[in-house]
Amino acid sequence: MKDFQKKVIYQLYPKSFKDSDGNGIGDIQGIISKVPYLAELGIDMIWMNPIFVSPQMDNGYDITDYYAIDPVFGTMADFEELIRKLKQHGIEIMFDMVFNHTSITHEWFQKALAGDEAYQDYYIIRDPKADGSLPTNWGSKFGGEAWAPFGDTGKYYLHLFDVTQADLNWRNPKVREELQEVVNFWLEKGIKGFRFDVLNLIGKDVALVDSQGSNEKSLYTDRPIVHDYIHELNQASFGTLEDIITVGEMSSTTVENGILYSNPDRNELSMIFSFHHLKVDYKDGEKWTDHPFDFLELKRILNEWQAGMSDGNGWNALFWNNHDQPRANSRFGDPIRYPFETASMLAQTIHLLRGTPYIYQGEEIGMTNPDYDDISVYRDIESHNAYRDLKLAGLTHPEAMRIIKQKSRDNSRTPMQWDSSPHAGFTTGEPWLQVAANYPEVNVEKELAEGKIFRYYQELIRIRKEHPVIVDGSYEGILLDDPEVFAYIRENGEEKVLVLNHFYAGEYTISVPEEWANKARSFLAGNYGERQLASSFTLKPYETIAFRIIK
Repeated sequence: MKDFQKKVIYQLYPKSFKDSDGNGIGDIQGIISKVPYLAELGIDMIWMNPIFVSPQMDNGYDITDYYAIDPVFGTMADFEELIRKLKQHGIEIMFDMVFNHTSITHEWFQKALAGDEAYQDYYIIRDPKADGSLPTNWGSKFGGEAWAPFGDTGKYYLHLFDVTQADLNWRNPKVREELQEVVNFWLEKGIKGFRFDVLNLIGKDVALVDSQGSNEKSLYTDRPIVHDYIHELNQASFGTLEDIITVGEMSSTTVENGILYSNPDRNELSMIFSFHHLKVDYKDGEKWTDHPFDFLELKRILNEWQAGMSDGNGWNALFWNNHDQPRANSRFGDPIRYPFETASMLAQTIHLLRGTPYIYQGEEIGMTNPDYDDISVYRDIESHNAYRDLKLAGLTHPEAMRIIKQKSRDNSRTPMQWDSSPHAGFTTGEPWLQVAANYPEVNVEKELAEGKIFRYYQELIRIRKEHPVIVDGSYEGILLDDPEVFAYIRENGEEKVLVLNHFYAGEYTISVPEEWANKARSFLAGNYGERQLASSFTLKPYETIAFRIIK
């Protein structure tokens, strides 16, 4: 059993967590003021989204300087104080490293623009085709073309994301050495974990070719050389220490590659994020659509990854929420009629699976999508581009906004709701992003005084610490064809746990095999309290329940 397998990680979005100086943007001193809250929850590590110097065109994922704290968040001294304060409570920090691209304001790109050929080789710069068209027909993930003019040279640079985010050329060993030095710098500062942004996109081929229909992602995603690059980074930096946790964000990856990235024998990463389970409400694979989630497909994907990664000795990062996703309770449940039941069911579903669970800020108090009506309220560049494209496609404003409300990344980026004072206690100024309107009812102060969601998360964390089967047990999916229940069994040499998760409102009766009903003697956890398992068992709305089974 690896140490990271026992931990629970809390994702903290610094810009929206807590503002200490009234400028409307969260900062490091704000985080420091809430360290006791994080300690009370019981988590082991916080993953912080980027706080490096950045023009903030993509909320910090466009980095100007990997070695400096952006003054909007504070100083290096503030950050060192945060490390110390967290460590007093046994909490470590995971940094978010954006190594696929830099901001075009980065010194490297500026030197390249100035004509320095050595730095031009830090980026992916190509001549146009013979007919004058772009080097390839690739599209940016944020809309539009993936190529932009490189100054007045007549050449183009690749940007798979925003035009201000130039893709790095990992085939240049100097680039790899530079990034290894970045990791080692922060290791020396006391960072104990790294989350690597879109890491499986770093391995572009020497010859870049046009896509043919639907194969575009495969031309730059999970290329075999990515494994070589990660292994090299491992051996030159974090892999030289015993206690560093690493997770790669792996867009559109496969179970097979997930195993390769995270099997400890390969010395690449501790674990990976995969996102297939969060695309089950995409119509025909398109994100910006109004489409109900496909529960059976959700189950199929979760089961495929659990079973496959277990069989191959890989390791999953378990999550429903992050800074790029809508709130899961708004997406997969009913936070209006069943706020506690929805939140606790979704939490227990993943916390008892095989992998390391991540809690995204606010989910432990039941924060929801904000349901903004006006596109001008949104700050996310991707959402504005999507709104423009939806309108160009002929949708009315209400039709386009219905989709934006469901899928925008700003759904999860709204300020943390601390209390019922103006702006939810996040800031004394004007927040950078409008607070969700339900903050008087959904906030930390009220939740700690009279709510049940936070306490349920504490209980799930306790269970992970006290029951090794949750950490090192095998996974077996059951009732895989059931239209309303996701169920599975965790088992090791000592314990066996049955978990039932009901994803719908209304009561629902399942037939339980006699061997389970007869042997389920110990209630482990459930959001409706202790119950007895029977051969005919009726689950309540959004009920989750786990039993220890006598072996």
